[in-house]
Amino acid sequence: MLKFKEKRKKAKEYIINKVDIKPKIGLILGSGLGEYSEQLENKVKIKFEDIPGMAVSTVEGHAGELVFGEKHGKSIVAMNGRVHFYEGYSMKEIAFPVWVMKELGVEKLIITNAAGGLNTTFKPGDLMILTDHLNFMGSNPLIGQNDEEIGPRFPAMTDAHPKEMIEVAEKAAEDADIHIMKGVYLAISGPVYETYAMSKFQRMIGADAVGMSTVPELIAGTHAGMDNLAISCITDVVNIVKEQEEESLTHEEVMKVAQRVKPKFKNLVNNIIKEL
Repeated sequence: MLKFKEKRKKAKEYIINKVDIKPKIGLILGSGLGEYSEQLENKVKIKFEDIPGMAVSTVEGHAGELVFGEKHGKSIVAMNGRVHFYEGYSMKEIAFPVWVMKELGVEKLIITNAAGGLNTTFKPGDLMILTDHLNFMGSNPLIGQNDEEIGPRFPAMTDAHPKEMIEVAEKAAEDADIHIMKGVYLAISGPVYETYAMSKFQRMIGADAVGMSTVPELIAGTHAGMDNLAISCITDVVNIVKEQEEESLTHEEVMKVAQRVKPKFKNLVNNIIKEL
């Protein structure tokens, strides 16, 4: 952890020499949703590869840059793309951008992702506010020596989804006339989609959606004392009946649904930022 402490301070030093904006809101933009960062005013972009200690995204739909700007009078840093556990990065490398945001002064963190729907009432293209999560990734970024400068040794994950942030998102959706779902997100390591048996099990234990990201950043944000809000774009609804076999899901199909949902997603995030 201590080497990441040194890295994040170097990253902060590099960034503040490039950008005058002091962000209070952080955005992590998932698969196909990075285009939202173009909504920001007075933009300054910094590539991940130029920031000391920052891992570089290798997945289609993840541009790999920090975008600093303003929206509705709020100072924002948007992470256009993210890195994943399945890319071979460590949990600490995944959490590193959140720690850098903390160094920069971010207080509220909005995390987005593309996810598979497990709840049978969901439809592709729905947006789901996370009310809770299940960590089936087999690890988390706080394992190892604790950095007391960031947060406590044993942070309570019951604080990971503050009621106040969920209410902000619900009001934002209502104001924009956007139908919004709520539910529990289950994180797996990937990079494979589920078997029929696994999807059935995930649904049985109370998951409404499943994906390969978000939870490490939620853990890091909670540990750092940030107010988190996480939103899933439901790109498909998982079939758990083998006899009703259908064509296997592809990443291209996930991206296609995310592209279709972009206008609704942008509208929702704009309203959330306005409310914060």
